[in-house]
Amino acid sequence: MASSSVNGQAIADGKSEFRKKKPKPENRDESELLTVPDGWKEPAFSKEDNPRGLLEESSFATLFPKYREAYLKECWPLVQKALNEHHINATLDLIEGSMTVCTTKKTFDPYIIIRARDLIKLLARSVSFEQAVRILQDDVACDIIKIGSLVRNKERFVKRRQRLIGPKGSTLKALELLTNCYIMVQGNTVSVIGPFSGLKEVRKVVLDTMKNIHPIYNIKTLMIKRELAKDSELRSQSWERFLPQFKHKNVNKRKEPKKKTVKKEYTPFPPPQPESQIDKELASGEYFLKASQKKRQKMEAIKAKQAEALSKRQEERNKAFIPPKEKPVVKPKEASTENKIDVAAIKEKVKKAKNKKLGALSAEEVKLKMEADEKKKKKKK
Repeated sequence: MASSSVNGQAIADGKSEFRKKKPKPENRDESELLTVPDGWKEPAFSKEDNPRGLLEESSFATLFPKYREAYLKECWPLVQKALNEHHINATLDLIEGSMTVCTTKKTFDPYIIIRARDLIKLLARSVSFEQAVRILQDDVACDIIKIGSLVRNKERFVKRRQRLIGPKGSTLKALELLTNCYIMVQGNTVSVIGPFSGLKEVRKVVLDTMKNIHPIYNIKTLMIKRELAKDSELRSQSWERFLPQFKHKNVNKRKEPKKKTVKKEYTPFPPPQPESQIDKELASGEYFLKASQKKRQKMEAIKAKQAEALSKRQEERNKAFIPPKEKPVVKPKEASTENKIDVAAIKEKVKKAKNKKLGALSAEEVKLKMEADEKKKKKKK
């Protein structure tokens, strides 16, 4: 018994020493744990990670419009070459107008079929092969935003879609530079290829534009965010104080009715029963009057109403004979001595003007003038 108790005590001492020797976690800042280090990349998925391959064959197919047939027929060998590197078979059916991708026995990456599906979707949505093939990279994703059902009016939809593109594609180019994404607006969809963070921003801008919010507001916000991201101190802080707050100016207020009905407070009891004509007569005492007395009361009430109406009519007639208030007579201001006109000076000017001969000179006057000019020249010599 004594030996067992000694052994138990030794084990307990060993456990306590182990607990003491346990390394304590370092006090790291949360922002350091949440941020991804610069230049870090997830290791690529190789055949060593999945040497036995896939158990089942997976395939995806998508239709494409008639106007894409010529381009797809031309670039299909390049598509097959890019997918064969990842052991994916691709077939183009021009009769049905469809593209199909499927895995093979050599395929080792289980997610490559999803990327191949996205590739054929992008090709169907008028994205060029050079841009669409980027989706096969690990750090690139895509998003196809459907905008056709967001606006009912066709004219309004076209205007808002054009607003997203901008004059000569300037708005779209600015958005591409800020988000590091490739954006293609085609028909009722917007195709986006780029990093995950950029896809999120582009989707927000596109949906806001379709909700009648101009893309320039979101572009300004993205520019400010890009500058704030460069500062390492502001990474863990809220950026709301730096971002602009835009208010809607053309808010359509609902027309309020002229007569507002105020709802009464709810009560479980029914409303009181309205009084009948007999109850009203009993309350006023008219019920107990004779027929002749009631008739006299009615006649008196009618005569009182007639007298009141007559007096109102007479007042309206008398308004026409009431003279209007006359405005006070404004005396004309005396002409100031400074601005007095000098009549004598004007008369002299008129006389001088009359003496001057208007029009071209006569032949005799021209000869006399020529002679006078010659004499002057001789004197100077």
